[in-house]
Amino acid sequence: MRIAVVINAAAGGLIGKAEAAATVAETLCAAGLDPVVVPPEGTLGERLDAALALGAAAVVVGGGDGTITAAAQRLVGTGVPLGILPLGTMNVLARDLGLPLGLEAAAAALAHGHARAMDAAEVNGHVFLNASVIGLPSHLGRHRERERGRLDLRGKLRFATAALRGVVHHPPMRLQITIGEEHARVWTRALAVTNNRLDEDAARFPARQALDRGELGLYVAQDFGAWWVTRFVLRVLLRRWRYHPELTFATAPEIVIHSPRHRLRVMNDGEALLLETPLRYRILPGALRVLVPPDAPAETAPAPPLGETAPERTGEALPDLGAGGR
Repeated sequence: MRIAVVINAAAGGLIGKAEAAATVAETLCAAGLDPVVVPPEGTLGERLDAALALGAAAVVVGGGDGTITAAAQRLVGTGVPLGILPLGTMNVLARDLGLPLGLEAAAAALAHGHARAMDAAEVNGHVFLNASVIGLPSHLGRHRERERGRLDLRGKLRFATAALRGVVHHPPMRLQITIGEEHARVWTRALAVTNNRLDEDAARFPARQALDRGELGLYVAQDFGAWWVTRFVLRVLLRRWRYHPELTFATAPEIVIHSPRHRLRVMNDGEALLLETPLRYRILPGALRVLVPPDAPAETAPAPPLGETAPERTGEALPDLGAGGR
């Protein structure tokens, strides 16, 4: 199978590996694939566009979740399968899809796997596949990206200092969340919208059992801080984190977030954006085709065609938390 390949040498798992592209190409050839590696010149977006223009059977990207999401931005709705070489730090999507993390095993999975449909999500036209986060976690994520590749002892100390300052000084956000005809006012320092709900019973966090339910997951921390995080981690270990008393949860096909601010900083799958408000989130059922191993978990339900209405909202009702209550 002829595939177009884009390698992000700046991905967390490739930092310091000068011959990464050549190694990846050799491994894909050994697995029986016919890779056409896009040269490293130009931006990541330009290289992804060049890969799509080759007209190959699939576009394969090597990198972390941010690289995969950048490829999905271009592939959603095209029918062209996305192949993933999980070469990042977290590899959240690859784990959720049941993809092997080693390079040779991942190449074999691409060679012998099949394409399946999964949901994508977007906010104001920007696609994400895992989570879109606003508030303090977004602030810390931006700091981590600035320190990428420099997390020696001094870098770790800088990150720890930034985290401590953020917990103490980061201001809460006054937001209004709209789901259908329901409105809720919240006062929070951390909010996340996920592509399908997170799985509470999984052995790791975050994790999703299914990526084709046609839903967004909404998670609002009512009092995000050091003590909140400590209790949340304990509940994660007990696999009871969704019942944290100060965590609001709901699912819906569309969510709108209003803010008094004209723009909000958003972290989509680790990539920082500054978006105009309101933030309009929606699920795109079955919009992306991905290559998965032969033994990957099957879809929980047949993926509907792109543009078909997602299921009605489920989950817990959003309470009116009352911005003036703090």
